[in-house]
Amino acid sequence: MQTRRHFLTSSAALGTITLLPYAAMAAAHSSDTYETANGTVTVHPISHASIVIETPAGVIYVDPVGEASLYADLPAADLILITHEHGDHYNADTLAALTGDATTLITNPAVLDMLPEALKTKASAIANGENTVWNDVAIDAIPAYNTTEDRLNFHPQGRDNGYVLAVDGLRIYISGDTEGTPEMRALENIDVAFVCMNLPFTMSAEAAAEAVSEFAPKYIYPYHYHYRGRDNGTQDPAEFAGMVKGAIETKYGNWYEAS
Repeated sequence: MQTRRHFLTSSAALGTITLLPYAAMAAAHSSDTYETANGTVTVHPISHASIVIETPAGVIYVDPVGEASLYADLPAADLILITHEHGDHYNADTLAALTGDATTLITNPAVLDMLPEALKTKASAIANGENTVWNDVAIDAIPAYNTTEDRLNFHPQGRDNGYVLAVDGLRIYISGDTEGTPEMRALENIDVAFVCMNLPFTMSAEAAAEAVSEFAPKYIYPYHYHYRGRDNGTQDPAEFAGMVKGAIETKYGNWYEAS
């Protein structure tokens, strides 16, 4: 499996990082490629929790938020996945702008209930533990939730999804917002993983590294690690990488801009 790397390495002063301006981020999409039996999968980290994945089966957007112009230089979405309802993962206006006539939406049940009527006709929901298939891509809904007592109200068990996508044998895990749950730790044969880390809403870099070391993907993207306006909630992806055990390669997408 070969990759093409165009990523921004992390800064030691992550407490001062800010989101890239939308126009700048659109012009600076990083990408990594992964070869499958039927073609190439290209991963574009966008911003914070938003990802675009080009596959032989079609183009998949995950939790797209922000101005539609952020995605202008990327191919249109064939499938949009939403993990949960928080504003850094779900925005109805962004979805409306990015959803074309042939776009399919898959969400967790709570977001399906929130969708504008025009989008509901294109959408379906899968709950924790359920699965579906889209264009030969198998999609499993992995429970995403908090386990620490004083964080349970942020992401209650049973509501939000992570996803495992199987694309021509390439298995991609997207955590959504979660802590290192038993369901995450029990994942098997994951090739590419996106795992969140920030406080107080998800988990620390140390907790994320512990969970990732247990399910041992081949490649790991730390994402969702900066909490704007709360420096002590930001986690350093370089520190995370140093704590990951085993033969796991850490990838750094340009989710944020150091300043």
